[in-house]
Amino acid sequence: MLIERLQTDFEHRDERGILIQLCRRGYSQINFITSTGGALRGGHYHQLNTEAFYMIQGRCRVTARKDGISETEEFTAGDFFRIGPYITHEFEYLEDSALISMYSLGVELQDGGLDSYVLPYQDESGDVEG
Repeated sequence: MLIERLQTDFEHRDERGILIQLCRRGYSQINFITSTGGALRGGHYHQLNTEAFYMIQGRCRVTARKDGISETEEFTAGDFFRIGPYITHEFEYLEDSALISMYSLGVELQDGGLDSYVLPYQDESGDVEG
């Protein structure tokens, strides 16, 4: 399984609104992302980071690839999922969307580099060439 669906740690709903606890620990960098419908993002992998995503609104299709295996899933508001290291992932936003992304270690490395690698080319099976 390349894309792992998750459950939130805690949810409370009442007349005032909703409180959703995604996690208590385990992530060093948290980002809020918006994307317009039709946008494509990703097409990269991380060597060190596990990345989790929580969809706030909208809808996207995520394709993950590793070792010749390809997996595609669609996510909507309230879905929570994780993608591990060395799994290439790309997002196709099917409508205007907002989500939270969380990195286990953070993308900016202490040596000034980034833990984000774009593959030079993938054939239709997802295998890396050249």
